[in-house]
Amino acid sequence: MSTAYTAQTAPKALFDYDKYWASCFEPAPFLPMSRAEMDELGWDACDFILVCGDAYIDHPSFVSGIIGRVLEAQGFRVGIIAQPDWTNVEAFRILGQPTIAWGVTAGNMDSMINRYTADRKIRSDDAYSPDNLPNKRPDRAATVYCQRCREAFPDTPVLLGGIEGSLRRIAHYDYWSDKVRRSILMDSKADLLMYGNGERSIVEVMHRLARGEKITEITDVRGTAFIINKHNRASKAKFVEIASNDVDSVGRVDPIINPYVMTEDLDGCEIEKDKGNSQTKYQNFQKELVSNPIVRAGDGLAADTQIVQLQPAKSKAIKHKLPPRELAVIRLPDFEQVTEDPVLYAHANRILHLETNPGNARALVQRHGERDVWLNPPPIPLTTEEMDYVFDLPYVRMPHPSYGQARFPAFDMIKFSVNIMRGCFGGCTFCSITEHEGRIIQNRSEESILREVEKIRDTAPGFTGIISDLGGPTANMYRLQCKDPEIEKNCRKPSCVYPGVCQNLHTDHAPLTQLYRKARSLPGIKKILVSSGLRYDLAVLNPEYVKELVQHHVGGYLKIAPEHTEKGPLSKMMKPGIGAYDRFKQMFERFSKEAGKEQYLIPYFIAAHPGTTDYDMMNLAIWLKKNNFRADQVQTFYPSPMATATTMYHTLKNPLAKVARYTEDVDIVKGDKRRRLHKAFLRYHDANNWPLLRQALKDMGRADLIGNSKQHLIPTYQPQSVEGDYKAARKKNSSAAGDSQKRHNDSRDQNNTQRSRQPKKGQILTQHTGLPPRETGETQQRQSRKPTKGQGPFKTKAKS
Repeated sequence: MSTAYTAQTAPKALFDYDKYWASCFEPAPFLPMSRAEMDELGWDACDFILVCGDAYIDHPSFVSGIIGRVLEAQGFRVGIIAQPDWTNVEAFRILGQPTIAWGVTAGNMDSMINRYTADRKIRSDDAYSPDNLPNKRPDRAATVYCQRCREAFPDTPVLLGGIEGSLRRIAHYDYWSDKVRRSILMDSKADLLMYGNGERSIVEVMHRLARGEKITEITDVRGTAFIINKHNRASKAKFVEIASNDVDSVGRVDPIINPYVMTEDLDGCEIEKDKGNSQTKYQNFQKELVSNPIVRAGDGLAADTQIVQLQPAKSKAIKHKLPPRELAVIRLPDFEQVTEDPVLYAHANRILHLETNPGNARALVQRHGERDVWLNPPPIPLTTEEMDYVFDLPYVRMPHPSYGQARFPAFDMIKFSVNIMRGCFGGCTFCSITEHEGRIIQNRSEESILREVEKIRDTAPGFTGIISDLGGPTANMYRLQCKDPEIEKNCRKPSCVYPGVCQNLHTDHAPLTQLYRKARSLPGIKKILVSSGLRYDLAVLNPEYVKELVQHHVGGYLKIAPEHTEKGPLSKMMKPGIGAYDRFKQMFERFSKEAGKEQYLIPYFIAAHPGTTDYDMMNLAIWLKKNNFRADQVQTFYPSPMATATTMYHTLKNPLAKVARYTEDVDIVKGDKRRRLHKAFLRYHDANNWPLLRQALKDMGRADLIGNSKQHLIPTYQPQSVEGDYKAARKKNSSAAGDSQKRHNDSRDQNNTQRSRQPKKGQILTQHTGLPPRETGETQQRQSRKPTKGQGPFKTKAKS
């Protein structure tokens, strides 16, 4: 653990808890999914039953595997109910009543993103289900599962976790219903929500419940959220509220000019010194009155309960010294306010993202009707020793035997890969990694990683000696951290690498380079590939790392994500300029040539991202044409819950800067026509898009880009019989929304037809999602075409 957290009450290490009495049982070969398996293990009941929207795969990359094994190591008997029939409550009683608690998660993905494309069409497959079968989970699976658990055994506490809960912990814009929805706690009826990586919180809560504490009494665990009620209101009486529920009021969240820096950090941060900031600028801070405090005088609390209230002064505001951060709670605008007022929604989202650093984050509270949703600060990151503890547990690294010979595309992608770290400090606004895993990098030790590589080599069926990936959320953030623990503790920046790499960031890639060398030198290991996304603006600072990567760990092509070329959209994404990509490209080509290898860069770009104009997309298309890129797979902006870019999409405001009613609106791409146009610019070479692009270029006054020479973007002529020549991989795997028969038919009747779509050995899976393209005659015909001159071995991926 970083020393930045030593000033706080040190959290108890995962391996320091006294084990629950059921530790007398041996670890289960697989966690049971039936009563028969429980009988074989000698269990009369499960202490904890995890209901999951994914199939049960006993692997540290899948939520059921990792949470199940962590609790088993604490001595609890854990059962798994994977992808139950949500229409029948009896499916939730199959393992009996858990003696301590339910656990609920939608799975590794938000269930709505899993089931719907960016065009809101229902997918016809599910990479986390056996044989890629769809419709194994309901819409808003976490909410539905919680309600069924409550119905099955009303007296058992329900603990909600996973990424779907993390991204919906406060009022949030829901892309699929196009409205602001309440916190998932309100709809799911869960007793406790655990957001972020849940090992630390679930272990503490389970041990406290096992000791006899009531779920309503557990209100102080970091990384949890709950509804304030008469049972737990007294526990928050010592907190002082800071109002931040109106952008037009005198009160501020912090008496700070720069909202990303804390007062404690002003004297220690060179950046703020350069700006001339000092503590004296924040004297006599005006504190806004709280109109709806957590604790009210008429709540009928115990006589010894102290009620903290701010008494009004003669003026509308009173002078107030900010309370200690551990005793402060920020009141966000109410659900009803953010529903009606997009500006207040953007303000609430901004505050949420400012309070994400575990070293300085304060509690948050948001009113929903007559009740308050309380969010404790984020969990303290796991230490390296704790990460090793979690990943060294006895995972079988296989799907549960009940699935027989079924294939799982998501498992096929990672079964020969190794996760070396967690978290990401990139802060990309369209990504939800930071909201879930946090921005503090949590690293495994070199020894633990090498042990897992050896375990794959020795036990994984079908292993050929190639590790498919040695990475994580970002491949090259291993052991990167702030140079000064105190600055890390106090910093409130949303990104360590935007607009440039922070001067306080330790960027040495030597530990990662050493890890690569040791891993590939293990006996029986032929090659170590790096397939995770790469942060190239960090890589270019370490030429030795780039050389090591390019010459030993690239399997023909390397994927990176510049996302765009234009300053406008890049500033809304918090991504570096295209110049950093150009520098990395030069290094990539030079080191590939030195090694005598023909290798390719595969850049990703996003269409229709907030802040992107039609002219931005036109300039990106010109850049693609100039650099001879032909994108086969187009990524369209997908507004996931709680992401900063989603806030831009919904409110037209930019929460990266101060939110006010007078600030300029962000250009948002809504409506099918503009979204189709932006995607068409990314696929300028597709003849099906030429009519749309011709008209758009004429309307934009750029008819000069229409012509039949190599300098023009698109030709004047239109070939015959091009309709249907191209279909995006994700569109091939989706069907029109509202297909009720497809959604409700018993998926078991579709086994024979779905099995024919399973990925074949050696098939390249779809980038980003891992969803395999359908095997159609058209696809086979396209794959059989020979590449044209200058295009290299990949038909749709031009050499860079």
